[in-house]
Amino acid sequence: MKCPLQLDRRDFLAASAAAGAGLLCAGPAQAAPFKTKLYKAMIDAPTEEALKRYKDAGFHGIETSLWNTTPDEAAEAHETADKLGMKIHSVLFGWANFNSPKEAQVAQDIENVKTALRASKAYGASALLLVPCRTGVTPIPKPWDFRIRFDEKTGHVTQVVEGDNSPYRAYIEAQNLATDASRKAVEQLIPVAEKTGVIIALENVWNNLWVKPAFFAHFVASFKNPWVRAYFDIGNHVRYAPPEEWIRALGKLIVKFHVKDFKLDPTHKKQQGGDWVRIRDGSVNWPAVREEIDKTGYNGFLTIEDGGLSLAEFSKRLDLIIAGK
Repeated sequence: MKCPLQLDRRDFLAASAAAGAGLLCAGPAQAAPFKTKLYKAMIDAPTEEALKRYKDAGFHGIETSLWNTTPDEAAEAHETADKLGMKIHSVLFGWANFNSPKEAQVAQDIENVKTALRASKAYGASALLLVPCRTGVTPIPKPWDFRIRFDEKTGHVTQVVEGDNSPYRAYIEAQNLATDASRKAVEQLIPVAEKTGVIIALENVWNNLWVKPAFFAHFVASFKNPWVRAYFDIGNHVRYAPPEEWIRALGKLIVKFHVKDFKLDPTHKKQQGGDWVRIRDGSVNWPAVREEIDKTGYNGFLTIEDGGLSLAEFSKRLDLIIAGK
């Protein structure tokens, strides 16, 4: 598997400046003739009031984080959405602790995900977002210093930076534990995913794990199962590699997209590598992202995971992204 482009600190600064210039120079270009169809969604509770509000703003559906609900309650929400011509397309389970040293906690999280898969089916959702592990082990490399090498057979990391990796020994061990623990847990969930017809959509978020495109793609593909795919958040990964590289590496493994933006700034004191901004205000090259999405053949939802703007403004900005602008 080819290694993705790596950014050192100088390249990181240059990419940040170039992205900003691109945003300033962007004009009202004609939409490219894309073959794929993308739909707009937000994250919220699937109430009739919320669904009507999003439909009026030009959205096509929602994602809900209400996974711990009965199938009957979820089916009722599904019926409400259908009547409005809307879709509850995905369910956000979020964090699991499959790498916990406490067996009871792992077992409980597995049961919780099973509950979420059954609720997802009743909602009419096609995927369940699952973050299988996270780690707070320190130190870890700066985002622009990562040079990950891993064993193609086991998925185990052998290095995270060039040169001396001894300062990161604990982190490497934590990453390899997370890979093994996640694989063991998710394999127990695959029969339930198949039975419910709901895809387990793995996401790595800011959990300090699987932080490079080829590495995350290898992990997801290692299950060799159509019921395990990737949920890719466009803004979460900018500091590690351009989103279009992630999309290129993951390809048809991607089953859903979250939409956020991030402004690269390696000097930023609040977050490593920059900070969150509203969509289309950051360092994401949205035309390049749209082109890569089209190349994967993805037809489905783009779900905004953001706040701070009106629904009308979010809808307008998402329309521009979908148009390749």
